[in-house]
Amino acid sequence: MSKTERGIALVTGASSGIGLVTAQALRRDGYRVFGTSRKPMPDIADGVTMLICDVTSDASVQSLVDEVLGRAGRIDLLVNNAGLGLLGGAEESSVAQVQALFDVNLFGVIRMTNAVLPSMRRRGKGRIINIGSILGLIPAPYAAHYSATKHAIEGYSESLDHEIRAFNIRVSVIEPAFVRTVFDQNGIKPDSILNEYDGARAGLDALLRDVMPKADLPEVVAAVVVKAATDAHPRRRYTAGRAAQQIGILHRFAPADVFDKSLRKQFRLPV
Repeated sequence: MSKTERGIALVTGASSGIGLVTAQALRRDGYRVFGTSRKPMPDIADGVTMLICDVTSDASVQSLVDEVLGRAGRIDLLVNNAGLGLLGGAEESSVAQVQALFDVNLFGVIRMTNAVLPSMRRRGKGRIINIGSILGLIPAPYAAHYSATKHAIEGYSESLDHEIRAFNIRVSVIEPAFVRTVFDQNGIKPDSILNEYDGARAGLDALLRDVMPKADLPEVVAAVVVKAATDAHPRRRYTAGRAAQQIGILHRFAPADVFDKSLRKQFRLPV
């Protein structure tokens, strides 16, 4: 298939960061791309059509999918990228705040997938790519709730892949580590700040200041999305970037106590 006829791609959360760069990369690879944002914004200069969608709203999601199908006739690729970060001690977030985080990071993915699947099943083909995180495989001190959403994405995606493979539809998860702009642009603060975590919070802020300037660019993740979208035999999981690959290997093969010490060292916690 030539680069002018890849198909129709829909990318959520495409106004900035990974979503924006992914939409642009898919467009360059030959997809006709629709991106979403929560607020109106102009189409991206290189041909990405931007539409409004709130992934926490059933009606908004269905309206979006109906509009894309009305304009393009089909959806070949769905990239579930819209998401939020949340950093802080686990007990610093109320249940309501955690529910709101899950409503975007997990249930938003489920809403989008449920809305797109009927048209993919009718056509007998499709790809769904969920932007997860290496934190969906390992512990994440001071990001417990964010990590929980990404662990849930892992289980949901792999299970769904087995269910819908009979319809020639595949599901893959992309697992990056730290990516520049993700946390500082999309992060939210705990709603029940406790003084007991002031020291840990300062340490985490210092860690992010050191790590983020050296973190992977969104282009690294976008390239892996394009690979997953076009692989003849797609895998269920793709790590994105050297750090994610190293962490994944260590988590898989290192003894538990060795991995535990390594993780605490990386997060600058007492070993």
